Amino acid sequence: MATTSNYGPSSSSLERDARRIHDDKPVSPGSIAIGVVIGRMSEFFDFFVYGLASVLVFPQLIFPFAPDRLTGTLYSFAIFSLAFLARPVGSVVFMTIDRLYGRGTKLTIALFLLGGSTASIAFLPGYNEIGVWSIALLALFRLGQGFALGGAWDGLASLLALNAPAKHRGWYAMIPQLGAPIGFALASTLFGYFVANLSSEDFLSWGWRYPFFVAFAINVVALFARLRLVMTKEFGTLLEQHELEAAPILDVLRVHGRDILIGAFVPLASFAMFHLVTIFPLGWMSLYGDQPIGAFMVVQVIGAAVGILTIIASGLIADRIGRRAQLAICAVIIAVFSFIGPSLIASGNSGHDAFVIIGFGVLGLSFGQATGSISSRFGRGYRYTGAAFTSDLAWLIGAGFAPLVALSLSSRFGLTFVGYYLLSGAICTLAALAFSRALEQRE
Repeated sequence: MATTSNYGPSSSSLERDARRIHDDKPVSPGSIAIGVVIGRMSEFFDFFVYGLASVLVFPQLIFPFAPDRLTGTLYSFAIFSLAFLARPVGSVVFMTIDRLYGRGTKLTIALFLLGGSTASIAFLPGYNEIGVWSIALLALFRLGQGFALGGAWDGLASLLALNAPAKHRGWYAMIPQLGAPIGFALASTLFGYFVANLSSEDFLSWGWRYPFFVAFAINVVALFARLRLVMTKEFGTLLEQHELEAAPILDVLRVHGRDILIGAFVPLASFAMFHLVTIFPLGWMSLYGDQPIGAFMVVQVIGAAVGILTIIASGLIADRIGRRAQLAICAVIIAVFSFIGPSLIASGNSGHDAFVIIGFGVLGLSFGQATGSISSRFGRGYRYTGAAFTSDLAWLIGAGFAPLVALSLSSRFGLTFVGYYLLSGAICTLAALAFSRALEQRE
């Protein structure tokens, strides 16, 4: 039976029993890697399904009263941002659940909430059926996604990194990042199929809802993959050593507040670019391009495949030159791309396609090592919570408002301002890396 704390039943004893049962069956780094990729893929699939619908569905379904399609898309992107505001709150709440009831309980609640929030959107009536309640429900479900994602932080990426050979830390750090382009490619493939094979009326009536149903099934599979790793001896050992222990957020802020702040800006170049090569180009194409959306989504899937390859390359490069140097070089590349990218978008369909494919390639080189850089300065007992909260802030600052800001600026002042947005992220990354290096030398 599960143990019972002062606050109710806990899954911790079940986890310990499972570890004892499998004590003679050590888990391989490859098995950990597969579980981590499945877990990350499910999270990104949920978020990208929503992101794609923010362009293809919600402006017409939820905001038909907007004076034009651009305004409706901006309203939709505003609700898109809500998840990134809710994510840090979810981390704080679920860290408490983790300490009181166990990692298994926390993950089960979080992933069912994530899948449930996403699947619930599939049943959402439009504004013409229930009026303003459709906006309120969409915002509620989006907040639910973000809140749940804060609880989906499982420590498995750290488990993978801490079991990695010393000379291959960069390689193992990039593995969890593969979940992002895989999740995006799967979401884009599903949406692209329905866009290409259904009439606009059928797609807006029922076709768009199918990917949201799929999200719940994917989350169930991901839950079992994660729980299997949580029950391993290796995970239990790191828990006992306080490497993966959930700490009170106030304690972490008191000890590592400066590290959290610096860590949130280190991956900013990568995170700023993240939605500018996934969600923003689709929005711009739907508003101002003449390429069929289904065909453009095929280009995005090709871009995701390029991103997978460059994420893998980032691991090889980081193991040769170091993660800090890798991130600094990529920030410079992103800065250069910030001047080239707007010209590509403005040069027609071929340029738009090139922006996506090249952008994914650059993103993969940087994103492959972005998250691995976050936890490097946290001490034992603080790494798990500190890395989670730092990641939340980095996503909020760098990516949460990117589609809204980029589309607002570009539609009003021109595409050059998309480049300025990217450039600001690159400058923040370089400054954070320099400041972090200066602190290490001083210490």
